[in-house]
Amino acid sequence: MPTATDAPAGGLAGLLTERARPDVVRRSPRAPWLAVATVCLGAFMGQLDASIVTLTFPALGHTFRTSLAAVEWVSLAYLVVLVALLVPIGRLSDAVGRKAVYLLGFLLFTVASVGCGLAPSLPVLVLARVAQAAGAAMMQANSVALITTSMPAGRLRAGLGVQAAAQAIGLALGPTAGGLLVHGLGWRWVFMINVPVGILGLVAGRYLLPRTRQRTPVGRFDTGGLLLLAGTTTAGLLAISAGSGLSVPAPLMLGLVALAVLGAVGFVRREGRAAEPLVSLAVLRDRVIAGGLATACLGYLVLFGPLVLGPIALDRLGVPGGLTGLYLTALPAGFAVAAVAGGRLVPRTWGNRARGTAGLLVAAAGMAVLAVLPATPALLCAAFAVTGLGLGLFTPANNAAVMAAAPARAAGTAGGMVNMTRALGTALGVALVTLVLHLAGPADGVRFSSGLLGIVAVAAGIVTRISGGSGAHDRGRHG
Repeated sequence: MPTATDAPAGGLAGLLTERARPDVVRRSPRAPWLAVATVCLGAFMGQLDASIVTLTFPALGHTFRTSLAAVEWVSLAYLVVLVALLVPIGRLSDAVGRKAVYLLGFLLFTVASVGCGLAPSLPVLVLARVAQAAGAAMMQANSVALITTSMPAGRLRAGLGVQAAAQAIGLALGPTAGGLLVHGLGWRWVFMINVPVGILGLVAGRYLLPRTRQRTPVGRFDTGGLLLLAGTTTAGLLAISAGSGLSVPAPLMLGLVALAVLGAVGFVRREGRAAEPLVSLAVLRDRVIAGGLATACLGYLVLFGPLVLGPIALDRLGVPGGLTGLYLTALPAGFAVAAVAGGRLVPRTWGNRARGTAGLLVAAAGMAVLAVLPATPALLCAAFAVTGLGLGLFTPANNAAVMAAAPARAAGTAGGMVNMTRALGTALGVALVTLVLHLAGPADGVRFSSGLLGIVAVAAGIVTRISGGSGAHDRGRHG
């Protein structure tokens, strides 16, 4: 079995050579938590970037004298690349080393952020965002795997909870920080703010992250599967966007729907026949893994949907734009609290399945309140906080169940699949809520969107209950 090495190498091989941690770090009882803290830097930066970029859209449209539909590609291009690359990069990381790929991703994300900040035109900015997404995929595909292989047996869920909290804090700070940066310094600083965090993450990762002890040869690369996945995702998101008001001729919209359906069928058929599939259907036959990935997608749909819904609802209620970000913070703040302290909110004897189911039902209750009661700013804030608490309880338990059920040699692949489904859920949350608001109008759209998100949360809870993920799967790994 291939192992990590300290042999010097040049060029790309040098970048992919994993260096050992200093002995003082490796032998420290705090070594697992130092690794978690390092991964949290990337988790924080990624979610901060995800929640901050949309605030630049008006300024980008003014700077480049273009439409909102064109500016949206700053987010859309990033998302499509992220979804397409997470799984293949996870597999590549299992073969060449998760620490090396993670640090290379940090470097690429940081350099691409400079490119975004200096972009002279919208096409250049979109291309820089594509490079940034490739770097983000290299980080996200390995973040869960690095925590899984760093934490001792009984602390995996706690480590993943801290990572989820870092993501939530980045998500929570995004609206407020984005507003201050855009209006105070200009939109370019929304991207430049990533640079100091990236430098810190590179230094910390070099000295605090463990090397990969078990590696799996990557074999033949499933290029056809990658193209089908990217094409299907792009066509599906464009079709939903077209239904949400994007100026697309009706025949083209129908063509996009057909392309998405045919692409999905073709992708499943190819993965079933490929010798080295991009997404292993054999792994998905594990009920815990398949159910966990499905509910990860649905959970992030429920998490990001309100971030689109909230500004519309608050604007109708007459809340000043400068305060909108503070009200929206209730959702990720509740997520962060439950992700860190969730173990104290429910009986310690509860396994992943019970925690996940309970969390999703709490999230559904939060959305149900907005669906049946007249909305007020205080009610919306409270409902978002409750929804965040529920999702913060669900997410670490669900991630722990998936990673514990996956073979150790495929930790990077499993982590990539978790993050891919999370990215898909994020996209669907934004797209579906936008679609409902467009079809129903702002008045009824808030109520209908809340009801839809509540139903999705209940459905995810049922899947969690059926699929398993009990405490029996809470076994940690470290090497």
